[in-house]
Amino acid sequence: MARMLLEMQHITKTFGSVRALGDVNLQVQEGEIHALVGENGAGKSTLMNVLSGIYQYGTYEGNIVYDGEICQFHNIKDSERKGIVIIHQELALVPLLSIAENMFLGNERGTKAKINWDETHQKARELLDLVGLKDSTHTLIKDIGVGKQQLVEIAKALGKNVKLLILDEPTASLNDRESKALLDLLLELKKKGVTSIIISHKLNEVSYVADTITVIRDGTVIKSLYKGKDAFDENTIIAAMVGRELSDRFPKRTSSIGEVCFEVKNWCVDHPVFEGIKVCDNVNFNVRKGEVVGISGLMGAGRTELAMSIFGHSYGTNIRGQIFLNGKEVSFPNVKSAIKHGVAYVTEDRKGNGLILTESIAKNTTSANLARISNHGILDFGLENKYAQQMREDMHTKCASIFENVGNLSGGNQQKVLVGKWLFTEPDILILDEPTRGIDVGAKYEIYCIINKMIADGKSVIIISSEMPEILGMCDRIYIMNEGKMVGEMSGKDATQEKIMSCILKTGN
Repeated sequence: MARMLLEMQHITKTFGSVRALGDVNLQVQEGEIHALVGENGAGKSTLMNVLSGIYQYGTYEGNIVYDGEICQFHNIKDSERKGIVIIHQELALVPLLSIAENMFLGNERGTKAKINWDETHQKARELLDLVGLKDSTHTLIKDIGVGKQQLVEIAKALGKNVKLLILDEPTASLNDRESKALLDLLLELKKKGVTSIIISHKLNEVSYVADTITVIRDGTVIKSLYKGKDAFDENTIIAAMVGRELSDRFPKRTSSIGEVCFEVKNWCVDHPVFEGIKVCDNVNFNVRKGEVVGISGLMGAGRTELAMSIFGHSYGTNIRGQIFLNGKEVSFPNVKSAIKHGVAYVTEDRKGNGLILTESIAKNTTSANLARISNHGILDFGLENKYAQQMREDMHTKCASIFENVGNLSGGNQQKVLVGKWLFTEPDILILDEPTRGIDVGAKYEIYCIINKMIADGKSVIIISSEMPEILGMCDRIYIMNEGKMVGEMSGKDATQEKIMSCILKTGN
């Protein structure tokens, strides 16, 4: 029988009057992959921040028993000395430094007076080989994709002699191929004796890789499931997460699709940095009233670039083509004009481009449509609070109040605020870019219900998503994009994952 590597005993953590964790007990055996699942705001990341010393000893109640001794971590360095390394969803890499420099940042090879660069690159090469990354150690982080950046983070952790690796939503920004490769790497590291704790909302991945699944709800442990002993199916996990069975992941919708209301013709966009490279090449598509249209494709296909360039020329150079709104040609040279014409874009990067993390929920909610809360150019804060509270209730956002800073919210609740911000502009065409990335099944269902409500009101929605079940489950019609071009179109009823992937593969170089 494997020995217990970690025991977190009676952990209680509060933020002011809000209890984030209440008497949580967690046991992790040596050499296992242990998954933590739960809705956004359940307390998963908070628990791991306690374990890693981000929330230092003395700011919580309870004990951490690691490798047979009670530990009191005052910072992240303390936990790393014990071999505990955490990799956050937002990767801690410096874009303009090389892979090798990032891997040993704060853990430099050499003496206090001088870095030994030969040793740095040699050791980096050895660690990268362990995780299967073949790129040069001199390559800048900005020049590799998110999937490879995840591998750099894991290699960096191995350089710290990791015994317990904690990964918070490691596959949230990866495509299916990259996700599978990362999960297989965790299984390989398990064979080498590395214990892992993984936080993930992708339940199929959890079922594939985990030995034990612990479900957390509202800051308490609901149950633990053990592979080979308990059911590992998604319905069982979901029922424990949300406190009820979720019989249908996608709410039913009765569509009443009308005439074409939005059309893009011959749309071309050049890369903003690399001259001569087209990120969108003669793209054509349309949307009808009361319709949900999906845009599917692999990462790098140009879907986000397409959406941003349409939405007020937010991306790219030398943008050309035509946009028609209800049969009339229009132009959106800036974001303000797009909003004025009833078009809204919910970015995939909620923290970088979507929200002001240091501002309140109320301020974020109204920020894209200040005219709606103004009287002769003067902001009416009473009206702002009224609308923000109404949006909070409509979105079922979990928060202390609308005056709480958005940066304090969980990822799923931040996403609800972001969607609410753009719903506040009262759009006719809503473009959602990866709308449910990194959020739990309950929050996903609520966003799907919001989409259905828009459709019932005769509005139109465009969904860009890397999650194939989401595209297949929510869309009336699906476009397939590859290498900057629209390469296929099919009805939602006829579409399958195999048909979409076949269309992409047939059109690739």
